[in-house]
Amino acid sequence: MSAASAGSLALADGLAVNRMGYGAMQLAGPNVFGPPKDRDEAVRVVRTAVERGVNCIDTSDFYGPHVTNEIVKEALGARTEGVRVFTKVGALRGENGSWIPDLTPASLKEQVHSNLKTLGLDVIDVVYLRLPNHDGTTDDPISEEFGALAELRQEGLIKHLGLSGASGTQLTEAQRIAPVVAVQNLYNLVNRQDDALVERCARENIAFASFFPLGGFTPIQSDTLGRVAARVEASPQQVALAWLLQRSATSVVIPGTSKVAHLEENIAAAELTLPADAIAELDAIGDQTLRRTETTMPSTTASSPSMTS
Repeated sequence: MSAASAGSLALADGLAVNRMGYGAMQLAGPNVFGPPKDRDEAVRVVRTAVERGVNCIDTSDFYGPHVTNEIVKEALGARTEGVRVFTKVGALRGENGSWIPDLTPASLKEQVHSNLKTLGLDVIDVVYLRLPNHDGTTDDPISEEFGALAELRQEGLIKHLGLSGASGTQLTEAQRIAPVVAVQNLYNLVNRQDDALVERCARENIAFASFFPLGGFTPIQSDTLGRVAARVEASPQQVALAWLLQRSATSVVIPGTSKVAHLEENIAAAELTLPADAIAELDAIGDQTLRRTETTMPSTTASSPSMTS
């Protein structure tokens, strides 16, 4: 079993990642706040991920806060060769665990320095600008915010830049300032509003990293998914991950877990190739969801308080 079975992406000079990654968010306590119940197990999860070929770890200093970064630092130790760390800035945590968007240029720079400190790194491979509208993107200008990170890239504290919760318009705006190697948006079998952006990222060799690939706080539930999983002799979660990996050539998945057994189940999805008839059935899930959403709900740009990626 190896994460490398899903293939790899060369996104820029010196930046190649296996498409099966790992998201560290669940290493923190409940609601991504405070320490984990079992820190030793959390450390084992990260180490096992790397042993199984994961070389793309997604984290952030606002997970915990500081918790997941410190666990990643402890788990990797001196074994950072070939492992690419992706982190995000754009939010802070309140004392009650609340999520507080903070995208002022000065704060963004402070957040990068905090990530460097808690990860124990001199330079971060990829930093995402996390925008606040994760459940429905906007076209609000982002030049000032993205420009602040581009300045740190020029200073050598960041190697590459990404966007999280971004629209196609914002991607174009950011590209005028500095190269964008990755986009991280909400996308999975039942949340496919970003189909066009997924396809654009594939054309432009930009990684599209789906957060909440298994549904996040509301796990994906579908009779069709269950039937396909039974037919291909895999779990529904593995099928959902395999569908994402086959969705486009630059799709990256970063499923998170705090258990080694669950981690290994996720990584096994890297070796699962879905037949064409299964893909067609699974595509229909998203088509039905989109039609139902367009019929019953107006578009929204409000930020969800529970969206934590």
